[in-house]
Amino acid sequence: MPFKYKTVIITGASSGIGKACAEEFAKRGANLVLAARQYVTLCEITGNLESKYGIKAIAVQCDVSKELDCEQLIKEAMLTFNRIDILINNAGISMRALFIDLDLVVLRNLMEVNFWGSVYCTKYALPYLLKNKGSVVGVSSIAGYRGLPGRTGYSASKFALNGFLEALRVENLKTGLHVMIASPGFTASNIRNTALVKDGSVQGESSMDEDKMMTSAEVAGILVKGLILRKRTLIMTGQGKLTVLLNKFLPGWLDSLIYAHFKKEKHPLIK
Repeated sequence: MPFKYKTVIITGASSGIGKACAEEFAKRGANLVLAARQYVTLCEITGNLESKYGIKAIAVQCDVSKELDCEQLIKEAMLTFNRIDILINNAGISMRALFIDLDLVVLRNLMEVNFWGSVYCTKYALPYLLKNKGSVVGVSSIAGYRGLPGRTGYSASKFALNGFLEALRVENLKTGLHVMIASPGFTASNIRNTALVKDGSVQGESSMDEDKMMTSAEVAGILVKGLILRKRTLIMTGQGKLTVLLNKFLPGWLDSLIYAHFKKEKHPLIK
């Protein structure tokens, strides 16, 4: 069990991929620092994981869009475990609105959480990760390789995240730091239910067929295996790999395919 007694920080750990990652790491003996805004939910999760797997886990209330919260998260991890081996930058929000209709505060919120949240956490964890030749993971998206309609802010935030992590990887080519960009396919989680619409309110109902998507547990399993192999990038679905390939060689044709795909959403934004 390569993660036994290692310290893993996971942001956005109260649900979805983050919660599934916590379970996957706990199975493998890791000690956990779970961060999210939903503190009561986090406490329930940490308690369950400790009793089920015999590991140690702490809950830290953290809004990753706030730099001081991220700094405190890293301090709590060091105070409790005195080491950090893996940082999973998973916290994120989505959106669904055409740019022409969009209140710009929505785009700003997406960047604050999805991009700046990862930057803040990585900045404060980096000295400790370097000491242990640890891993930084960014949970990105195919939207970080290819802009998607109705998701301008989401795509922008994931492109920014990918660029940040790629640059960080090259800066640390000789230090032993492992940097991995993980891009799940469409995943059945509450990220679409909590997606922001044009005025910044929450969407509520998913616009997609959740039954045909990856599960959060599947994503967590692939992510952990990628860490064991110290992968650079993980594109987790055949559809995602094809999208990246077509974007490289046939971007105009891909425009049409993406347009046709998003026309099939419930209550489509494009006709």
